[in-house]
Amino acid sequence: MAANEKILGFVGDFIDTQRDVLSAISDEIWDHPETRFEESHSSALLADKLEAAGFHLDRGVGGMETAFIASVGAGKPVIALLGEFDALAGLSQQAGCDVPNPLIENGNGHGCGHNLLGTAALGGALAVKAWLEQEGLPGTVRFYGCPGEEGGSGKTFMAREGLFDDVDAALTWHPETFSGMFCNPTLANIQAAFHFKGSAAHAAAAPHLGRSALDALTLMNTGANFLREHIIQEARLHYAVTNAGGISPNVVQAEAEVLYLVRAPQMDQAQAIFNRVIDIAKGAALMTGTTMTMRFDKACSNYAPNHQLESLMYQYVKALGTPEYSAEEQQFAAKIHATLTEQDIDNNLISMAKTGGIEGRAFAESLRTSPLTDAVAPYSANDNVLYGSTDVGDVSWLVPTAQCFSPCFVVGSPLHTWQIVSQGRTSLAHKGMCLAAKVMASTAAALFADVTLLDACQQEHRAARARRPYVCPIPEGIKPSPLCAN
Repeated sequence: MAANEKILGFVGDFIDTQRDVLSAISDEIWDHPETRFEESHSSALLADKLEAAGFHLDRGVGGMETAFIASVGAGKPVIALLGEFDALAGLSQQAGCDVPNPLIENGNGHGCGHNLLGTAALGGALAVKAWLEQEGLPGTVRFYGCPGEEGGSGKTFMAREGLFDDVDAALTWHPETFSGMFCNPTLANIQAAFHFKGSAAHAAAAPHLGRSALDALTLMNTGANFLREHIIQEARLHYAVTNAGGISPNVVQAEAEVLYLVRAPQMDQAQAIFNRVIDIAKGAALMTGTTMTMRFDKACSNYAPNHQLESLMYQYVKALGTPEYSAEEQQFAAKIHATLTEQDIDNNLISMAKTGGIEGRAFAESLRTSPLTDAVAPYSANDNVLYGSTDVGDVSWLVPTAQCFSPCFVVGSPLHTWQIVSQGRTSLAHKGMCLAAKVMASTAAALFADVTLLDACQQEHRAARARRPYVCPIPEGIKPSPLCAN
């Protein structure tokens, strides 16, 4: 299949007219970094813009105040563009700066580029609306305002509530250091907090009367560390102590809590490991005479690629190419590149290579010393796992889904770092964001223009789900929590 030149021309011209508006929206979200399920300013900014453009708004969907759905058009097909806008804790950073310099000590920051992510999807939705109106085509375009991707699995909660059930295809993207496809499976995950309760006592005069919750927490972490030898190589087991029981060593700590995040390529594998973690927590409580309660926090499924839809999107990724950079942008990129370690660059190149097989490895290696990319990464459908998680995974199990990468950052920049925050409010990032808007809008317009393309995507999806049906990994009754765990 080839990119539709008429669509490319229309969408490109439309997004170019919106470039300054989209850049300003992205910067305002960057200026108000809000963590999971607390993105009131960012959510309202995007929703209000869509409503003013004629979209019908459903706010507060899925039991989340900052989640919304904006729709325009009528009938089938229904094409969804997914937007995120949450930030990360502890990553405050001055924009356009090549040294770590927090604006607010321990403040929030957009260390994964979600200020760009949701804004590009908004631009794409506006472009598709204009395309449908010009062509007089039937169908519905939707923007899904998805909160809490960072440690909250907002889309999984939305999936549980059936909010994607009538969608025919979903498109999204992620800011990166290169232009290409997000075409690899990811890791499923489960996150839960383990709370231990014991008895306080004077640590010197009456230690025998105390039951230390901190001892229980320590034993649990020790047991989990031993478990790491006995899980599959692709699995991951992370933890963060969220309550160590106080700061007085002369008091036996009566309460303590630890947050665990379990990842594995498939949800059943993650669940099996998680069950063993629960047993370890029970054993730690038994050994210390404390009680343990578990609070299930969230979960998300592994991403399931749809190669038909990816192939279509890739035609537009290739056709649109990469941005052109000014001398000033290249100078800034060189300064950021100088802050990166060889390990940073290696890790980014490895992830880049996974998207394109043998050709991908050669492409990635060609960028080892280049601060900026000037070519599109090759695409190859493969099963190389990207060792991270995304709640886009749950959408991909429900409907054919495709997502691309767009170059917003200097090659080698690791996500969730000050370097990403610094670059996220610059013209480098704006150019990649507008490029992503064009890719998503063009792909959606192509699906509306030729429903046979959509039929092929859905046939592939139905075949995959017949082998392994979707089961939402978040049980009924679990509610989204603003607890920040990234």
